[in-house]
Amino acid sequence: MQAMQFEQSVVSILKRDPRFHPHAYFFLKDALDFTLKRIAEAHGGQARHVGGPELLAGFRDLALEQFGPMGSTLMSEWGVRKCQDVGDMVFHLIEEQVFGKQDSDRREDFSEIFDFEEVLVKPFLPRRKTALQQVSPQVDTVLS
Repeated sequence: MQAMQFEQSVVSILKRDPRFHPHAYFFLKDALDFTLKRIAEAHGGQARHVGGPELLAGFRDLALEQFGPMGSTLMSEWGVRKCQDVGDMVFHLIEEQVFGKQDSDRREDFSEIFDFEEVLVKPFLPRRKTALQQVSPQVDTVLS
């Protein structure tokens, strides 16, 4: 799809439902491309349809890769706070005929597959030391 057509579709969506920042839709498009590429690489170059949970995993992984510890904050600023929000954006793009849909695809496919806050923040939190490691630093060396 041409960039201008995608932009026009996003503008049309925002007139009906302004919950999500335009950048969220552009990121979603990038996440779909990222996910399709990953699937093709894993299957000898064969592309196939991407389901909701797979797209969510790609969305998460791309956010972690591109934004690091700021991913959660950025997604929140864009209005994307849970898996269902990604599903809502996907179905907005389907309504605009930007994304394709199979008969088996449903909004429920995006229902709370994971907690956004947890998956975008937890990888950047320091590991907690056990009580034994806090008492004896030598244990830290042995356990590493």
